[in-house]
Amino acid sequence: MGRLASAYGQAVAAHRQARQRWTAARALLDRLAGQPVPERTADLVARLARLADALVAPPPGSTDRADPTPSAGAPPVVLGGPPPGHVVVSPGGPARGHRPTPSGDGPAAVRIGEASTADGRFPLLLPLGAGRHLAVDGDARDPRVAVLLRVLVLRLLTTAAPGSVRVVGIDPAAWGATFIPLRPLRDAGVLGTVATTEAEIGALLDAAETHARAGEAELLLVVAASAPGPRELARLAALTHAGPSAGVCVLFAGRAVTTPGQAPPTLGGTTEVRLDERYARVGDPPGYPFSADGTGLPVPVLLDGDPPAAAVQALADRLGAQVRRDTALHLADLLPERRWTGSARGGLTTVVGRCGRTPVSLAFDDATPHWLVGGRTGAGKTVFLLDVLYGLATRYSPAELHLWLLDFKEGVSFTEFVPTDRDPSFLPHARAVGVESDREYGLAVLRELRRELGRRAGLFKRHGVTKLADLPATEAVPRTVAVIDEFHVLFAGNDRLAREAVDLLEELARKGRSYGVHLVLASQSTSGVEALYGRAESLFGQFALRVALPGGEAVLGPRATVAGPTRIGTALVNTAAGAAGADTLLRFPDAHADARQLARLRYELWDARPDDTGPPEVFRGYATAHLEDEPTPAATRRPAVLVGRTVDVAGSTARFDLDASPGRHLAVVGTSATGAHVLRAAALSLAGQHRPGEAEFVLAALVAAADEVADDTAAGLKAAGHPVTQVDAAGLRARVAGLAAGPGERGRTYLVVFGVDAAHAVLAAADPDTYRTGHDDLRALLRAGPGRGVHLLGWWRGLRRLADDLGGSQNRDDVACLVALNVPADDLGLHLGVTDLVWTPRPNRALLVDRHAPRTALIVPFVRPGYHPDEEH
Repeated sequence: MGRLASAYGQAVAAHRQARQRWTAARALLDRLAGQPVPERTADLVARLARLADALVAPPPGSTDRADPTPSAGAPPVVLGGPPPGHVVVSPGGPARGHRPTPSGDGPAAVRIGEASTADGRFPLLLPLGAGRHLAVDGDARDPRVAVLLRVLVLRLLTTAAPGSVRVVGIDPAAWGATFIPLRPLRDAGVLGTVATTEAEIGALLDAAETHARAGEAELLLVVAASAPGPRELARLAALTHAGPSAGVCVLFAGRAVTTPGQAPPTLGGTTEVRLDERYARVGDPPGYPFSADGTGLPVPVLLDGDPPAAAVQALADRLGAQVRRDTALHLADLLPERRWTGSARGGLTTVVGRCGRTPVSLAFDDATPHWLVGGRTGAGKTVFLLDVLYGLATRYSPAELHLWLLDFKEGVSFTEFVPTDRDPSFLPHARAVGVESDREYGLAVLRELRRELGRRAGLFKRHGVTKLADLPATEAVPRTVAVIDEFHVLFAGNDRLAREAVDLLEELARKGRSYGVHLVLASQSTSGVEALYGRAESLFGQFALRVALPGGEAVLGPRATVAGPTRIGTALVNTAAGAAGADTLLRFPDAHADARQLARLRYELWDARPDDTGPPEVFRGYATAHLEDEPTPAATRRPAVLVGRTVDVAGSTARFDLDASPGRHLAVVGTSATGAHVLRAAALSLAGQHRPGEAEFVLAALVAAADEVADDTAAGLKAAGHPVTQVDAAGLRARVAGLAAGPGERGRTYLVVFGVDAAHAVLAAADPDTYRTGHDDLRALLRAGPGRGVHLLGWWRGLRRLADDLGGSQNRDDVACLVALNVPADDLGLHLGVTDLVWTPRPNRALLVDRHAPRTALIVPFVRPGYHPDEEH
């Protein structure tokens, strides 16, 4: 009985529905009575065909959209027009004489498929472009949706000028599989990032929103192949409301897939497409309606199929070649037309690259006082830094800008800015340049920058100001930019040097904003540095501007785990300490791509330097030091031994004064043959400080490794006019005993002993009559000799032998001047009684220790020209 009642009810409902339709049809016929009979559908289709031809034809003077070089015998591949024998219909009325493009004043007419009527089928065009979007209810897991999205991407690219459309994708459901057939477009530089994870989608939307706010001329085509999470979905929908001026077009698939119980977000400027089992139903495009009542196109649409792979490749080849030509970027594009016209009082600004076709400028000012640059090896950090330096150096004169440049890696990043034997030119803005810098040199630079802060603080107090821009014009000081490449080397380990470097950097970063001192720190990574544990946030928090090169996304902070740049020559710049929404993806040129132009630029800047501009202080970590390059020392009452160059900003000479204090002797310690060279330099430097014949030198070459150097030393001393006595171990003991008993014949006597430890047995033997050993005489000489003008310069090959000769650690001050070569830090610290000694033995370096000062300093030891310590075996 229930089934009968149900069938009866359905019949009644069908009858009522049929009656309502009949009534509506009769009312429509009554309204049309007396009106002209419309043209036949066939005539209408013919008119639409002519209209479609006008819409899809290229504008006058443009090239054909087919592959310009098809293979022999093959028909041209056309992506933008209808197939032969078909017509196209576009909403909105007649053509206006040209086909609008995404980069023009209106949307493009883009074919999506064929509309089907009782009188035949005709292709359908929809308006797409800036401010005109499309939404499909299904996502790209439906093959028809995936194909539709690819078709629309290809046809939009075909209708637009090369380089005027950039495509990015979102595909969390299929992990980017929707875009695989479009791979040639990615290789051509047209198809960009395809985001699949929440973090990647968030970063992509950050960039899209930045693009929309900037109002770029380039069209950004955002293709969402499947719906992201609710938050990202709302952000994506918001882009459709930005309007044509935002330069964004969204192809939105899977909009209906939302959180249960939550309505899909409202879209603006969007044509809705719904899919049934076979056809697509197309709604009214905003501003170009098909219907008067909002019902959309009254006929179903059969969507087009995938274009052949050859068509995709042909389009990619054409666009890629044109994009490379149109977007080629050179250093000259970043430089101003006129040199040195900028004022640095309010800050420094330079163009660093382009976002699309728009120049991107970055600044050193109150908002972004310091920069943090990250990128893996080979990602282009050095190239980017050089672009910045040349940009600044051409905008601001040396009176407005000073540069301090440090490079810690085994490279030559900044050598082009310093004079060489072959090229005397230099960058007039550079004050100090370190190439393959040591940690100690980096620390010296930071100390000097802190002293500069102190000088400026005093100047500010005298004038009652708090910012550099407020100083009177008569007291203007230049802004200082310190660039430290591979800065993490400063923090290697967790020793005293690393901790001091962190303290100095943090102070410079905190105070530099006000005093016009700006830092650029570049590295492969900012994580895993032990010395920064607990300090990284306070230090890097001062660096508002972050530059992420490929592999350097970590500088953007925890939120930026992915979606950074992948191509060399690109960088993601963030001006809000890594916060979301402040990203800009830019391209930058290789400054060395045109070597001749770059050389001309350097000489132009050098020739224009002020007359009082001297070359920068240069530290070359790989270079050896030679006494012959030092100025000839003058005769002096208090001579000094010269042993090398200190690793500091000025490259000052490492020296020990030999006054009358007990213990003013020199001990060179280490098995390295460099010890003989240091001793040679010490002796020859003393010879130049005495008038000929005024000093006597007693030389003892007790080890074979020093024979050649000792002979050279003797020859140099004789050439300086001083008497030289060469002795063996026995002769050395006799002279020590004689000098311990009384002064020499002349005002000064120097014992120069190559291999003191080789005389240990001779010195240890006791005299059979007096029972006095050579060590007794040596120790007496060490204490009383300086007061009599007698000094020992000796090379010991081990610390233990030195300690034994001195009579134990309690007598270590008897030789107060020490040059340590390849001596382990623990052993040296134990000998000196120092628990936190910062010292790493390595070729071409030595540690200078003056126990009377007291001071320790890293030095580059003096060696004979032609000798290379790093070649020792």
